[in-house]
Amino acid sequence: MKSLPDTRSLPAALSPALTLLLATATGLAVASIYYVQPLLGLLSEQFGVGGATIGLLPTLTQLGYGAAILLLSPLGDRFDRRRIIVAKSAALVAALAFAALAPGFGALCLASVVIGLTATLAQDLVPAAATLAPEAERGKRVGQVMTGLLLGILLSRVAAGSLAALAGWRAVYASAAVAVALLIPLLWRSLPRFVPAASGGYGALLASMAGLWMKHAPLRRAALAQGLLSVAFSAFWSTLALVLAGPEFGQGSAVAGAFGLAGAAGALAAPLAGGIADRRGPQAVIRVGALLVLAAFAVQALAPASLWLMVGVAVVFDLGVQAALVSHQSVIYSLDPASRSRLNAVLVSSMFVGMASGAALGSVLLASLGWRAVPALGAAAALGALVVARRR
Repeated sequence: MKSLPDTRSLPAALSPALTLLLATATGLAVASIYYVQPLLGLLSEQFGVGGATIGLLPTLTQLGYGAAILLLSPLGDRFDRRRIIVAKSAALVAALAFAALAPGFGALCLASVVIGLTATLAQDLVPAAATLAPEAERGKRVGQVMTGLLLGILLSRVAAGSLAALAGWRAVYASAAVAVALLIPLLWRSLPRFVPAASGGYGALLASMAGLWMKHAPLRRAALAQGLLSVAFSAFWSTLALVLAGPEFGQGSAVAGAFGLAGAAGALAAPLAGGIADRRGPQAVIRVGALLVLAAFAVQALAPASLWLMVGVAVVFDLGVQAALVSHQSVIYSLDPASRSRLNAVLVSSMFVGMASGAALGSVLLASLGWRAVPALGAAAALGALVVARRR
């Protein structure tokens, strides 16, 4: 894969208004893959299918998202990123609108796949922000956009559940479609044209990701460390509702949904972590982030059961995970400016594998060993990430 000279004609700085627009678009894009989770009960009743079958909807959405990370996100290095962003936005609007109008379960399954594919718009917006940001402020600016992504993940379930209770599940998808549609003209008008940074065919573009993996040791460390932190992140969030419903806590789904607000508190610190990474270097922030995750889960595994302690754990470990993620992105985006979309695809793919593994392992451990095994898994994964982060 041949890299072209960087001949972009871009603004000298990423303005606060454009940063806010990118953060908002990123949050709305990634939220699209999580809206379905609190709607599963309503959808099961609507279409008359059982729990195992209705679980296909989030599964298909996640599979579509994971496939598109590898197959579509690298296109940002080969084509004008602005056109890709606008095209994916329009396709996401169409998929959400189709979901809102889905006449049957099969149609909603199809819509779920396409929503997952097009929601990777978020992974085009973050590299765009990294390209537009001044080098001295890249970590801070990427952190601000990542705050939008993280809030989209954490608050989407709360928003979808509340709106569905008032207006039904179709209103969730319809409102999401309208929100993304309103951003399309703003994105087209505000984003500059990105001259492609790489040449060659699609196959060579995909194959080059293996070359980037072999070439850049910092990319391998970032992918492995963040993947391990994602194991901890996903193990907690994927088992939270079941843990809270258990005899130790006896709480319902409303409390589980409200935990998203606790996670959002940690996510809001992402720009601060990015700014520290700019000033003092990302490696120190990565190590501190992994230590926070390790400490939070170790305390939860050993301390007496307490709802308020779990809230504190959610704030602290989310802060650690997001600080490490923003810093890892700062590291990989500096490796090869012409390959930022592919570098991001490798990092996010490792996170996807970590989250899938964390969800599976967390569920098995919860069922076989009890709820304290989940934070023990999180602590072990964080320790592994810390070891990787300390390697040179």
